[in-house]
Amino acid sequence: MGWNKQFPNSGSFPVDIEPEIVSELVTINDVIRYATSYLIDSDIYLGHGTDSYWEEAQLLVLCTIGLDPPADNATLEARLTDREKRNIAKSLTLRVSEKIPASYIVNRAWFCGIKLYVDERVIIPRSPIAELIQNEFKPYLDALPKNILDLCTGSGCIAIACANQFRDSVENIVALDISADALEVAMINIELYGLEELIYPVQSDLFDALSPEFKFDLIVSNPPYVDPVDLAQMPEEYKHEPKIALESGSDGLELTKAIIANAPDHLTENGILVVEVGNSFEALVAEYPEVPFHWVEFKNGGCGVFVLTYKELVDNAQYFSEYRRENNGW
Repeated sequence: MGWNKQFPNSGSFPVDIEPEIVSELVTINDVIRYATSYLIDSDIYLGHGTDSYWEEAQLLVLCTIGLDPPADNATLEARLTDREKRNIAKSLTLRVSEKIPASYIVNRAWFCGIKLYVDERVIIPRSPIAELIQNEFKPYLDALPKNILDLCTGSGCIAIACANQFRDSVENIVALDISADALEVAMINIELYGLEELIYPVQSDLFDALSPEFKFDLIVSNPPYVDPVDLAQMPEEYKHEPKIALESGSDGLELTKAIIANAPDHLTENGILVVEVGNSFEALVAEYPEVPFHWVEFKNGGCGVFVLTYKELVDNAQYFSEYRRENNGW
């Protein structure tokens, strides 16, 4: 596996770009400026790790030629070869004509400042839980965690970010996912950072692979939480992501309810559960008005992440009893 996407040494800029314009694009900065305008004029959706067309253009252009954004001024003024221009053109064409998210095109994404390999076996990391990790889950955690569970790990981004943030305290991180494909990607990232002896990826349908004696100080989950109606209405870019990582029952909350119901079996008495439910938070609150969800307020944007303590989970277990599952363990 390499970071650099290699495209065939053929082709030209997208068909609606005049050849004389291409000849005027000399430096990296020239191409990024043009790519920004090209993306603005195209019917694309931003929502997979970049917040502006300029950021999207930087990601596509720089990563296609083997660089990471952002670039310094000297780099931006470097001249591009014809082959590099062709490769960038291929990236732009895929982004616009196929509506493929940029991170899939360049096989690169960032989470908590950590560079990760991604492809269409996993969703692209973009969770606001990153801010919680960087703040060490304050004020919700009473002490630094020794054992962490990343449930529905996908690319492994949360597990790796926690390993980085809690390097002085954490002893074990278990990364569970039902998808064998996703775990292959997670393993790529775990190996990239030499974390094989700290992070243990395991295939599991939620908690099913864990025996009751496995207890965690922190359970973090970014599970699927989209209902079928919303999924059908999502922009084309989301259709490139694995459906299993997005959809969760008729109300988008099927997995979340099962997580809440079974989390107490795997938490220490001072442990906490952190779950992202995105826009489904209104449906969750409406269905369980008695449950004291702590909804995190983020400074960097994002919503729909709740925290529940072990005691709160136990005290409100009756509301989720129908989602309790038999646990066979390892």
